[in-house]
Amino acid sequence: MIRVRARGEDVRRFILEHLEKHPGDLSKVTAEHFGITRQAVNKHLQRLTLEHAILESGKTRNRIYKLAPLLEWREHYEITPELAEDRVWRDNISKTLGEMPDNVLNIWQYGFTEMFNNAIDHSSGKSIYVSISKTAITTEILIRDDGVGIFKKIQTALNLLDERHAILELAKGKLTTDPKRHTGEGIFFSSRMFNEFDILSGGLFFSHKFSDKHDWLLERDRFQSGTAVWMKLNNHTSRTAAKVFGHYTSGDDFGFTKTVVPVDLARYGNENLISRSQAKRLLARIELFKMVIFDFENVPTIGQAFADEIFRVFALSHPDIEIYETHSNSEVKRMIARARSGGSSNNEAIPT
Repeated sequence: MIRVRARGEDVRRFILEHLEKHPGDLSKVTAEHFGITRQAVNKHLQRLTLEHAILESGKTRNRIYKLAPLLEWREHYEITPELAEDRVWRDNISKTLGEMPDNVLNIWQYGFTEMFNNAIDHSSGKSIYVSISKTAITTEILIRDDGVGIFKKIQTALNLLDERHAILELAKGKLTTDPKRHTGEGIFFSSRMFNEFDILSGGLFFSHKFSDKHDWLLERDRFQSGTAVWMKLNNHTSRTAAKVFGHYTSGDDFGFTKTVVPVDLARYGNENLISRSQAKRLLARIELFKMVIFDFENVPTIGQAFADEIFRVFALSHPDIEIYETHSNSEVKRMIARARSGGSSNNEAIPT
C-alpha cells in the first residue's frame, strides 16, 4: 500500500510540473511516462481538481487543464521620496509569498528589489503596480510603472540608434543611465535567475528564459506605455543567486567580468549582419568585460567585414579581452575562421 501511495504522489507531482507545457495532452503524456492507462491518469486529475490544485475547462477530448492560483495579490504604490523597495519587500511582498526555501526567497528578494527600485529611480512615472500570482509549482510577479518606458529612456540617455539598440545593450549588462547610483547589473542578473524574465515597453518585448538561456526580442503593433516586468520562478528550484553571480564574476572582488552577447539582437527584421557599422554597434561597451562570448543562435550568416571587425580588428586592439563564439552554424564558423586567420589567438570557440 505504501508503494502504491508513493507512486500516486509521483504521478500527481509529474502532472503539476508538466501541466503548463502540456495543457491539452496531459493525460497522454502522463500515461506514456508512467506506463499506465489514461483512465488511471484521469483519476489523479480529478483528485487534483477536487483539491483545487488545478482547473479544468472544456469537455472530453477538448479538455484543457491549468494550474489553479493558490493566491492572487495586487497593490498600487505612489512614487514619492519616501517609497523604498526594501520596505515594500519586507512589509508586503515577502509576507505575501509565504513559506519558501531560502534560496528561492533570496532570488525573489534580489529580483523584486532591483526591478522595483528601477521603477522608482528611472521611470519618471507617478505610480507602480505590483501583482503576485502563486500556484503549487510556480510564482509570478508583475511590476508595472506608468513612466516614459525603459527602452526609450535608455535610447535617449545614451543617444542610441533606436529602442532595439537599447535592448541589445541591456542584454550585455553593466548598462545604467545613472552610474553614480547604479551599477547596471540588476536587469542582467535578474534575467538569468528566473525561469522566465520579460520586459514589455513601447512596441518591444524582451524575453529571457532559463531553459534555453537565450534572449528574444519581439515587436508588437500595440504600443505599451511605461514599463512592465514579469518574473516567474519555480517554487522549489535548486538554483541559487550565488551560483548565478558566480557564473559571470571572478577575482577576489567578484567583479562582473563575463558577458554573453546575443548577436541576433543586433539584426533588424530579417537583415543580415554584414557591415562594420553593425559590428561596431555590437561591440559597444565590450571593453568593460574581461571575457565576452558572442552567441550566434538564430544568426544564419554574417559578412566578411562584420566578422573581421570583431574577431580581428577588435581582438588585436584589445588583447586583454578573451573573445569566444558559440552556437554558430557552419557558414558563420567559416567566416569567423577567415577573420581569425589574420588575427591573434585570443579569440576562439567557447571552451566546453
